[in-house]
Amino acid sequence: MNHRLLTVIALLLAGLWAAALGYTHLNAGSGFLDRIEASLADIRSVIVGAKTPPPVVSIVAIDDRTAAAHGYPLDRATLARLAGAITALKPKALAIDILLVDPGPEAGDAALTAALRGGPSVIAAAATFAQSSQRVTDAAGDPLAAIPEANQLLLPLPRFAEAAAVGIVNVATDQTGTPRFIPLISRSADRLDPAFPLRVASVALGVDPTIEPDAIMLGKLRVPTDIGQRLPVTFYGGHGSIATFSAADALDGKLSADAVTGRIVVIGSTVTGGGDVFPTPFDPVMPGVEVMSTAITHLVTGDGMVRDHRIRLIDAGIAVGLTLVLVSLIAWRRSTAGYIIIVLTLIVWAMINLSAFAHGYWLSAALPIAAALPPALIFAAAELWLDRGRARHFAEQSALLQRIEAPGLGEWLARDPNFLAAPVRQNAAVIFIDLSGFTGLSENVGPVAVSEMLSGFFELIDEEARAHGGAITSFMGDGAMILFGLPEPANDDGARAAACAVSLCERTRAWLQAHAGFAPKKIGFKVGAHCGPIVASRLGTGDRQQITAAGDTINVGSRLMEVAARHGVELALSAEIVRAAGPDSVLTESGRMEGPLETALRGRASRIDVWLWRSRTL
Repeated sequence: MNHRLLTVIALLLAGLWAAALGYTHLNAGSGFLDRIEASLADIRSVIVGAKTPPPVVSIVAIDDRTAAAHGYPLDRATLARLAGAITALKPKALAIDILLVDPGPEAGDAALTAALRGGPSVIAAAATFAQSSQRVTDAAGDPLAAIPEANQLLLPLPRFAEAAAVGIVNVATDQTGTPRFIPLISRSADRLDPAFPLRVASVALGVDPTIEPDAIMLGKLRVPTDIGQRLPVTFYGGHGSIATFSAADALDGKLSADAVTGRIVVIGSTVTGGGDVFPTPFDPVMPGVEVMSTAITHLVTGDGMVRDHRIRLIDAGIAVGLTLVLVSLIAWRRSTAGYIIIVLTLIVWAMINLSAFAHGYWLSAALPIAAALPPALIFAAAELWLDRGRARHFAEQSALLQRIEAPGLGEWLARDPNFLAAPVRQNAAVIFIDLSGFTGLSENVGPVAVSEMLSGFFELIDEEARAHGGAITSFMGDGAMILFGLPEPANDDGARAAACAVSLCERTRAWLQAHAGFAPKKIGFKVGAHCGPIVASRLGTGDRQQITAAGDTINVGSRLMEVAARHGVELALSAEIVRAAGPDSVLTESGRMEGPLETALRGRASRIDVWLWRSRTL
């Protein structure tokens, strides 16, 4: 399949996959992705670290010391005395995170009712659902449409409800039990009830909440909400981050006025074994009263996480964009540089995501990963499979080209079948020529086009080698090695090799210019020429043998191509072959010579003198 067509198909399918996940994320979310997102949110919370909460909420905890001194649970009379002691210190609001659903002794209930009437106060209720995962309806423009309907409410006694405002204390946890959201509105068959934190914030601020599709308004303060009017909860730190004081001190008159006056005070249980605890990223045992207090702080100060419909739209856009970018990068360049760019792209995305989280914007991390990773891996695997197929085609074409025996040696082999059966050491001149940038081009064209290009290049080299009496001993993909001195060395090997090198430069340059498709790909070539002692031999067994040469002369000739490329010339020659070619060689007639330059070659300890040749036509 054509590489461009495969890329278009891959981008289309990847975009559809990402868009489908984004659509799910915009509406109700995926349970699997939500589980992953919860873990990633914990990781980001730990990376960002703990922070100091605004000083607006104080917790008066019914802790182990209180339980030891006054019993647990506190009787209504003691709870009334506690509420009265706090109310006397003029808090902004008093919130009791305890369900008062059953009647107690009349004197205690009467005392608690009177204490609740002593100042702005809120008490707790709870909602129960028939299923752990509630079904919701979808009605465009209805801000209550996504709120699940409770089948039962556990409400405080009417006498308490008449003396104080009531709020629902439910939290939405993930599969690990970690609180992620506070449902700010609870709906039953015949009523709507605000959440405990929302009711407390409303009483403390002296405003009634207004429901919008993606937010709760508390006067001029807009609090963005997620699907189902849920408030995302992120914690300031471990247990005790919210200022906490013992109820025993309040009952004993030792509670400082600074801890209460002008603050919202929440009474709740932190006693060991009380059961109302949750795991969080910072603490495996976080009291429920501190979860409620964290949500109250978010609502009053507006410092909570923003995760509303707009953020979810951004999530979906990032998921589609990142997916298309990764697939495009894989299609564009499968090399070390390409992989580095892919890694850098992922790092930049991760840094942006983490920075947004640190600044209060909860962008999804799970959605872009789930959207981008499968298409990228599948496309990369498909590309690898196709690359192997192309490599097989290239290998077959190279094998076919290499079956062509070195010109000029067929006659000798016919007369002497044992020619070079044993290695022979002799002087020779060698030319190396290689196309640069051809590998990148071959990835974008089919094997037939590659074969045609290489065949035309080989024919050019073959013609010049024959014309100057050289022998092509190998044709390696997009390069070749030509020897002068086989089957027997001659005095003019160096001169003929130099002339052949110049002709190859002129012919190859013209050949590249004749192919208009090569220009945008920056296809070039480089030539290296050297002379000296070589070891010529025949390699292989049976009916497949190849004449080859080895030694330092061959290595130097090959490295001279690198020198040519480094200096931006077409041809680099050793001082030895320049001397062998003579002062009146074609080198000086057809071009400009620069040198000699003392040059270090890769993999060789000693330096050599090198001449650089430039055509007069350039």
